[in-house]
Parts: sequence; structure tokens; C-alpha cells
Amino acid sequence: MIINQAMLWRQFDTTITNLEQALNTCPEHLWERQLWPDEPNQWVAAGFSRFWYLAYHTLFWLDLYLTGAEEGFMPPAPFDLVEMQANESLPRTYTRAELLEYLAHCRQACQTTITNLSAEQALRNCSFPWGQVPFGELLLYNLRHVQEHAAHLHMFLGMQASKA
Repeated sequence: MIINQAMLWRQFDTTITNLEQALNTCPEHLWERQLWPDEPNQWVAAGFSRFWYLAYHTLFWLDLYLTGAEEGFMPPAPFDLVEMQANESLPRTYTRAELLEYLAHCRQACQTTITNLSAEQALRNCSFPWGQVPFGELLLYNLRHVQEHAAHLHMFLGMQASKA
């Protein structure tokens, strides 16, 4: 099995940068705006559909999946261990600066994880309530998850800009 850490890191770095750009370009008046106001779903009640919350959700799972296990995971302060149970809600709105700091933390953790990734580590089995997956595949899942939500945030910003 060939692992090319440099290629994998470049893809993660680009994806994380895309999320960072969304955070940096979101106008203040859209920070707490609901992304899907006309679409009731299970996430709206928890605030998940707010711009800042979707960014937090994305960073939380990026961070957690880089560890390969829920057990023992704790996000850095001031963030809470919220996201792992249904109907949990965060105690407050996180600021742009806080989320950008979390993004920097995740970027460094991601680079370190990928730089030190061995073939054995990539094959290590990771268990989550939704199933089991080798760590290397979990990294690819994680990359797709960050890309998906960064695209949601950019789409929202584009839709709001076109309405202005």
C-alpha cells in the first residue's frame, strides 16, 4: 500500500482553507442566520442550520475524526463536547475569532496526523456508532465532510449576496 502524505495533506489544506474563506467572508449580519429557513428538519431545533453552528459542527467532526475514536476525545477550550448525542445544544454562539482559532488547531492537528501516518495506522480499524472503517478511509470521509459543509456555507453566502 502506497501512502502519499504530501498529496493527502494538500487536499486537506485546500479544503480547510475553503472553510476558512467562508468564515472570513461571512458578514456579521449573516453569522446567526438560518441557512435553510423554509425547510424544517431535525437540525433546525438544535440551531445546526445557523451559519456559525454549521462551521462549528464541521470543525468539531474534523477534529474528532482525526483522532479515530470518540472515546477520550475533547475539543479545545472554549468548545463543548456537544454533537455526539441527539438534541444537544451549545451554551452560546461562538465568535468568528473562536472558530478561526479552532480551525487553526484543526489544520495543525490534521497536518501532524497526515505527516506521521504510516501504512499500519491507515489500516487501523476505527469504530463509531454508525459503523467501522479503517483510519485511512475515515480520513477520506472526513475530507468529504469538510468539503460538503464548506460548500454549503459558500452557497449560502452566494445566495445572500445575490439577494442584496
